[in-house]
Amino acid sequence: MLTAFARAFRTPDLRKKLLFTLGIIVVYRVGTHIPIPGVNYKAVQTCVTEASGNQGLFGLVNMFSGGALLQITIFALGIMPYITASIILQLLTVVIPRLEALKKEGQSGTAKITQYTRYLTVALAILQGTGLVATARSGALFSGCTVAGNIVPDQAIFTTITMVICMTAGTALVMWLGELITDRGIGNGMSILMFISIAATFPSALWAIKKQGTLAGGWIEFGTVILVGLVMVALVVFVEQAQRRIPVQYAKRMIGRRSYGGTSTYIPLKVNQAGVIPVIFASSLLYIPALIAQFAGGDSGWKRWITANLTKGDHPIYISLYFLLIVFFAFFYVAISFNPEEVADNMKKYGGFIPGIRAGRPTAEYLSYVLNRITWPGSLYLGLIALVPTMALVGFGASQNFPFGGTSILIIVGVGLETVKQIESQLQQRNYEGFLR
Repeated sequence: MLTAFARAFRTPDLRKKLLFTLGIIVVYRVGTHIPIPGVNYKAVQTCVTEASGNQGLFGLVNMFSGGALLQITIFALGIMPYITASIILQLLTVVIPRLEALKKEGQSGTAKITQYTRYLTVALAILQGTGLVATARSGALFSGCTVAGNIVPDQAIFTTITMVICMTAGTALVMWLGELITDRGIGNGMSILMFISIAATFPSALWAIKKQGTLAGGWIEFGTVILVGLVMVALVVFVEQAQRRIPVQYAKRMIGRRSYGGTSTYIPLKVNQAGVIPVIFASSLLYIPALIAQFAGGDSGWKRWITANLTKGDHPIYISLYFLLIVFFAFFYVAISFNPEEVADNMKKYGGFIPGIRAGRPTAEYLSYVLNRITWPGSLYLGLIALVPTMALVGFGASQNFPFGGTSILIIVGVGLETVKQIESQLQQRNYEGFLR
């Protein structure tokens, strides 16, 4: 990986792309520290210090925003609205025929879907910004903080609208910065911003574990966490690269005097075909009951049950539901994102077949069978990786935002591998040596 970056810096046009990407990253990180108008910055810092390591329901969103959510800055929402909008559009593509037709139109249809994603991102940013401002005004953003009620001293309607507009504009700016990296940088703009947001929280989280440690001044706990992180990275790289290659043979076709086809290729089916999406879905779904209970009044039985069982990451009921939801959403997302019948029809159209399997419906059934078989270990792997923070809670007394948690490691390793592949492919295009030297 370091060799690829070194070679890229020696190539003039790639060096410009890398430096441009680094400049955008600097702008993004600066924006995560600029507070929005109407916020008492001193009160926010006091509450962040008191709530360190106990961010509760907002920990996941705070991680995706690079710590900007709890600071209530202009980039407080980060890229979460864009991620949510992209997932919603991807799910709706299967349900709405118009979106499915746009997806099949190629580049023009993809551009139209991207435009819809931008509109939905702005709408979700307005909704989430309003919710964040309302939560901050009520003092529920930092439960237990002594000055939580003073975070938004002026609760006039004009101040509230200004705060929501600033956060929505910040989300739109983040979206634009990501697209700039995609167009003029090294590509994969949104993923790189997500990578930077998560990586930015690592140093403070690791240092917090060192300060909370008791063995040798906390260095033993610190070293153990680093070792666990390296083992997890190696495991995630191994599984993310694993794939089942289904061989495909294309029959020869005579067009005039020329012979076409007759080539052999394969369909790569990844073990973790769903990526990190099931973990995000499961986390978000488990936040909903706790969020409802937090804002619900009174002291009813269902509220006490939710508070006792679904808000603590180390509770057996929470762990079981979390694991089962990840497995369910892994199968659900794979069923939506990969259509065996469509793949089988395309293979049949171009004269392709799997050796030993008849074209058409038998091919689709075979692909479904193989996909279900490899999704089981992929979903179980996702569930086990996502439970690492819970094991850290029990073993080290760490916070629920353990730095080497499943979601963060999956995203960082996945984005890192994809970025290195893109750089290597661009290097190969510029320095292709061929088979003969």
